[in-house]
Amino acid sequence: MAATVAKVKKEKKPFHFMQWAKSRKGQQVLICVAFMVIPLLLLFTFTYLPFGEMVRFSFYDMKYSTPADKREFVGWENYIDVFRRDDCFGALKLSLYYVVGALIQLALALYLATILSFKVKGGNFFKGLMFFPYLISGIAIGFIFKFFYTRGFVFDTVLQWLGFELENLPYWLRDQSINNWSLVATSVWRYFGQNMVLFIGAIMSVDADLYEAAELDGANKFQQFRHIILPSIKTIVTLNVILSITGSLSAFEQPYVITDGANGTGTYFVIMNELAHTSQKVGLASAMAVVLLLIIFACTILQKLFFKYIFRDAESEDESYKAKRARLKAEKAALRAEKAKKGVA
Repeated sequence: MAATVAKVKKEKKPFHFMQWAKSRKGQQVLICVAFMVIPLLLLFTFTYLPFGEMVRFSFYDMKYSTPADKREFVGWENYIDVFRRDDCFGALKLSLYYVVGALIQLALALYLATILSFKVKGGNFFKGLMFFPYLISGIAIGFIFKFFYTRGFVFDTVLQWLGFELENLPYWLRDQSINNWSLVATSVWRYFGQNMVLFIGAIMSVDADLYEAAELDGANKFQQFRHIILPSIKTIVTLNVILSITGSLSAFEQPYVITDGANGTGTYFVIMNELAHTSQKVGLASAMAVVLLLIIFACTILQKLFFKYIFRDAESEDESYKAKRARLKAEKAALRAEKAKKGVA
């Protein structure tokens, strides 16, 4: 009996790789593996491997030209110097200017996006006008504002037209009480258009029936913004805040091109660039980069937790308005049905 059952069972065919590779399923698997392996290989070669080398360099006192056998291992000394040196830690504190600018930029972008997402005369023109600075190269913007803020040039001329005396105006790029704010304003001018366009796209995806349901409940425009628009675009708001805050911590182009880090305007990246390429303190610059990465990572986590707390009631409010929208649609359908009956009668 057992022998008969064994004969009935199909014998397993030996696996032939070439036959499998030529089959449809085999080709699908190989193509998927190829499209996965090649990007991962490139990512490892040009991202993770250099990052690992940078972390290793951060534990050494070395220059670019120092041979591998003559590099001096200093342990955590470079990381301690990041917080002990006035130029490094001072540049880190300078990032607070750009963080404040990022928050102003987001508030301005959200305000304009809310207005322009509805029908406004010339809305498309203003959208393009405010998005245009983002399309310009950061280096070009740096040179533009370098002359814009220069004493007696564009900005001072405009203020003189408004009645200000040139002698009473500060040096916008030399006065340390205002020069960082001047650079922050440049950054806000360049990037707020990008955030505005992202906000507009998110706002326009909100269902119009939600506004109608809110109006039936007597909600004004601010209440509609607070309880409908903001919860509906919470993902884009969170993303923009994270990108803006992390970008403000790594500001480089404007201070580097406009002031070259002079008069107390050297941001973290400017000082890092100077230490790495001018002073040839590669170990210290690498430690600064690792510290900045950890700070950005911590800020990202804190922001996600913050917005999770802020929008904790958003889902319940969204469900409430969805229920009202369904009720509104049902009432409209019943009204149409009643009119149809009257028309037939």
